[in-house]
Amino acid sequence: MPDRRDTRGRDLERASAPKTLSATKLRWGLLIAALGAIVAAGVTMTVAGFDTDKVEAHQPGAAPVVRDKEFSSAAQGDCLTWSKPDRSDLVKVNCADKHLFEVAGVIDLSAYPGREFAEGTRHPDSLRMTELRDEHCVTAVQKYLGGRFDPRGKFMVNVMSPSPAGWQHGDRTLRCGVQVAATTASPATTGSLVDSDQSKVNAVGTCLGINQNLPTDPVDCAQPHAVEIVGTVDLSTNFTGGPPSESDQDKFVEAECNRLSGDYLGSPDAIRNKTLTLFFDYLEPASWLAGSHKLDCWLGKGADREGFAPIVGSARGEILIDGQAPVPPPNSGRSTPAPLPGAAPLPPQPQPR
Repeated sequence: MPDRRDTRGRDLERASAPKTLSATKLRWGLLIAALGAIVAAGVTMTVAGFDTDKVEAHQPGAAPVVRDKEFSSAAQGDCLTWSKPDRSDLVKVNCADKHLFEVAGVIDLSAYPGREFAEGTRHPDSLRMTELRDEHCVTAVQKYLGGRFDPRGKFMVNVMSPSPAGWQHGDRTLRCGVQVAATTASPATTGSLVDSDQSKVNAVGTCLGINQNLPTDPVDCAQPHAVEIVGTVDLSTNFTGGPPSESDQDKFVEAECNRLSGDYLGSPDAIRNKTLTLFFDYLEPASWLAGSHKLDCWLGKGADREGFAPIVGSARGEILIDGQAPVPPPNSGRSTPAPLPGAAPLPPQPQPR
């Protein structure tokens, strides 16, 4: 029975056959990884302080004096950056310049009911800060963007807290904001999120690393990776108005990704000869309405178990898949049907015994 794939690489073989990762599962895998990054980043940001030399001591009974100047004066729309792991060199910069965090709102915990954040209380632990981020910052970001934040896009919601010393001296404010979503450290970005395309796309030629068979952050293609970006499709060139249906997206993106992959590799036979598969996803209505209209075309190799096999080298040259050079399938000389959307071309056909 021929191996067939649906519009986003979903395996349609018999249940007993090895499964490759469907794009639907791929999307959720990426979201799980991104969620882990959000939590990890939130924990890091909330427990690490700033330079305590910037916090002035005060006389007993005097009003608290907070001198984490850059943090405590950061307001909605400000962009922040730093280079030290503890962010002790945090500064405000023009959002047109490279930055790591954009402030979407300021939350004053001193107005919180009860005595949880009253004078003399301890700095909240990482779990409580994560809860506060989820309680306040998602709403703050949506309000900042007029409801046009794409939760599956390029950016993620996060929170920054005062340094422990700033907390001790009475600062009870949080900065809710956004940063580039990543599985490790978030990279810098330029431009305000208000004016940015939130589509989660990468530059053509980018390779995404691999961890537990799932794609991670961009790496050099000479390192093990899950997929290589061979093109980016802008759906707004074909669709206007409301969100296009999944089937309409599939038809358009499939044709575009096949065309772009051929241009990228220089040969329509390269994918088949390297035993790779072309994957693409679709945009959900929430992403479309938030202004995300672009999708990447991914080239990868499904593993025997769910996920991707590690690839070393760019598909434009020599590659290794799971440490082995790919063996081009034999050409039987027979004509084969046109490849189904999402798999270009079809995998090797079984030969008569």
